[in-house]
Amino acid sequence: MSAIPAPPLTLSHLPRGGAIRHVLVVDDSKLQRKILTLSLKRWGFDVAEADSAERALELVALRRPDLILSDWMMPGMSGLDLCRRIREMDGEEYSYFILLTSKSEKEEVARGLDSGADDFLTKPVDSNELRARITAGERLIEMQRSMAQANRTLLETLGELQQLYDNIDSDLQEAKKLQQSLVRERFRALPVGDLSLMLRSSGHVGGDLVGFFEAGPQHIGLYALDVSGHGISSALMTARLAGYLSSAAPDQNVALRKNTKGQFVPRHPDEVVAALNTLVLDEMETEHYFTLLLAFVELKTGHMVLSQAGHPHPAVQRANGEIEQTGLGGFPVGLLSGVNFDRFELTLRRGDRILILSDGVTECPGPDGALLGEEGLTAMMKDLAAVRGPAFLEALIWRLTEFNGSADFPDDVSAILFEYHGLAAT
Repeated sequence: MSAIPAPPLTLSHLPRGGAIRHVLVVDDSKLQRKILTLSLKRWGFDVAEADSAERALELVALRRPDLILSDWMMPGMSGLDLCRRIREMDGEEYSYFILLTSKSEKEEVARGLDSGADDFLTKPVDSNELRARITAGERLIEMQRSMAQANRTLLETLGELQQLYDNIDSDLQEAKKLQQSLVRERFRALPVGDLSLMLRSSGHVGGDLVGFFEAGPQHIGLYALDVSGHGISSALMTARLAGYLSSAAPDQNVALRKNTKGQFVPRHPDEVVAALNTLVLDEMETEHYFTLLLAFVELKTGHMVLSQAGHPHPAVQRANGEIEQTGLGGFPVGLLSGVNFDRFELTLRRGDRILILSDGVTECPGPDGALLGEEGLTAMMKDLAAVRGPAFLEALIWRLTEFNGSADFPDDVSAILFEYHGLAAT
């Protein structure tokens, strides 16, 4: 007996390429499951059956269906409870849930929607209506999967960005350590006085720098500079400028010259500033400029020669507590060629001190936006007249924090405090 030829494969029997491929039919009625399954298979769906909600959960755990068609009323767990359990499951996979019910009351429909059902079909199910509801469900699942893919891509991108940020942050932390190491000594006790330094960047790194260097047997050089802008490029420029005012390599320090005895001695500070201006304009390819205060102190007499290039005025606090803010202002370094820089002089007497600050102090804003200014600085210095050395600089930061309302200052803060005691009587 010859074999009966198989019916030709029609388009409806071909594997589906849409968003919904695998369907789970849940109904305690074997006849209802059979009717639905035949239609679904004829349309090309891969169909599984469950005769109870409990069995449906077992099948879902093995393979998540794209679509679940479930009867509402079943012995044991209802279709509504099954829907709730499905929605409680973790994972990105989404199962479109259609409840099959004879209920048509709006309150019952609302209950089903609150439980997570996507759609309803009234029994007996019309095949054309079922096909239309499945098509609508495919559009929703396609959107959900597109969003899930977009979310995965976004999370991957965020992860890569976080890794990049962590790497940059780590590099900046190291850069901060390196920049802070440019200020090798924060305190030095000299035979004629005490020298205290402070450098605090508003970010990881900044454009401020303070330092000192020996300028022969009779003098010490002090400098405070503030490069325009913030961040890495400003910090790199401060590092380069530190080399021009090096305490470790006097032969490379542009502020020093050799006398006839071969000793390193100070140059006139205005000449040094002019030389730095030429160096920046001729040798540095940068848009940055900087303010600078350069001073030489004659240790024996307390006499100082200074040049101010756009940096805030130095504040001298006399032994009686009175404050004198003096200076010529001057033009910043690295903006224009051919600029003339001036110098001025002052003398510290026994018990006097001089404070050289960056504009991050005087231009620090209060909560109302008003700047501290020179008057505010004067008031702080008078209040702290009895505080000495590094403790004075720490107290100044605390006062500035109180004024600002936050320890996160908008600009870098740096300072040099030189307290002159004079030579001990012999």
